[in-house]
Amino acid sequence: MDERLRFVARLLDGEKMAPLCREFDISRKTGYKLFDRYKDSGLEGLTDRSRRPYRQANQLPMQIEKLIVRLKKEKPSWGAPKIRERLRRRYPDVHTPAISTVHAVLDRHGLVKRRRRRRYKAQGTALSKPRHPNELWCADYKGEFMLADRRYCYPLTISDFASRYLLACEALSTTKEKYAFGVFERAFKEFGLPKAMRTDNGVPFASPHSLFGLSKLSVWWLRLGIEIERIKPGHPEQNGRHERMHLTLKKEATKPAAGNFLQQQAKFDDFIHEYNQERPHQALGMKYPAELYCPSPRHYHGLEELDYPFHDQTITVTHCGRICLGSRKINLSTVLAGQNIGIKEVADQVWLVSFMDYDLGFFDHETGRLATAENPFGAKVLPMSPV
Repeated sequence: MDERLRFVARLLDGEKMAPLCREFDISRKTGYKLFDRYKDSGLEGLTDRSRRPYRQANQLPMQIEKLIVRLKKEKPSWGAPKIRERLRRRYPDVHTPAISTVHAVLDRHGLVKRRRRRRYKAQGTALSKPRHPNELWCADYKGEFMLADRRYCYPLTISDFASRYLLACEALSTTKEKYAFGVFERAFKEFGLPKAMRTDNGVPFASPHSLFGLSKLSVWWLRLGIEIERIKPGHPEQNGRHERMHLTLKKEATKPAAGNFLQQQAKFDDFIHEYNQERPHQALGMKYPAELYCPSPRHYHGLEELDYPFHDQTITVTHCGRICLGSRKINLSTVLAGQNIGIKEVADQVWLVSFMDYDLGFFDHETGRLATAENPFGAKVLPMSPV
């Protein structure tokens, strides 16, 4: 309030609006608004005004709210749609509220039983024991460390399981998945596609809040025909070869840390060359990883269009993670946004939802909610087709 008074007082003394707004670090639009409020209402115009909306959504007259609560107590097993219909028939002269408004009233009065949302619990998958290059790649983020310029570095590493060949080590400033996409795409273009990818259950490789723990990155891998392997939470030894490489990386390429990201990436590039081409590995009979590794015969060509000839419909998931069937909207997951899924009627008004060769769950016309099927990614994930 004192700041506003000083601002208006100096305007009244004849000072110009533009330099005064710069001095008070406000826009000229705000300055003119304060001055207009003072001219309209005096000092009262400079006080804080309520931001409460003139009309609140779902707010009903008290009499109608009491009617809804009373009807619910008469029929405790009824939900908002039936109560709304009873209200419409009993009191035709009263404006009938929306179903969502009736549900909100019941919820405020503690008359709605909340369903516990089943959260995906990571359990890991079956793990393979490959003997040949490109049958399994391992990926992870080495623990973050601080560069000399006080920024944190998150190295994303990819290695071949059988040959221990280090495919990539990228100095990233974050673990956000959009940056991981670029690293993996460059590796796929240079070395081809692996048969399977082994990671932990962390972001961006998995998502604890999405359907079956899938992430956009793992969905992309599935589309490319790459199997998913996940270690059990709290068991880093299941990715032991990759973790052992991280220990060597930490000793030889991060201590001391470089001055900035470009310098740190140069250190990582030197480490990759030495690790693959010059450093004998005792576990490989003192051979270099480059002596055992060869690129994959499965070349990266991007994604092909998904269709479902044996389903009733092919529907594209919206950007908000839904499928639209007429006026009905069924929530799936935002990690499937933009992907084509197939739906098939397996019983009267009951539909099966599938992504590639995996059955995700069922929904019916009455509820429109997806009841998830048994986790198709809990066991070994198989690709839809070879690339």
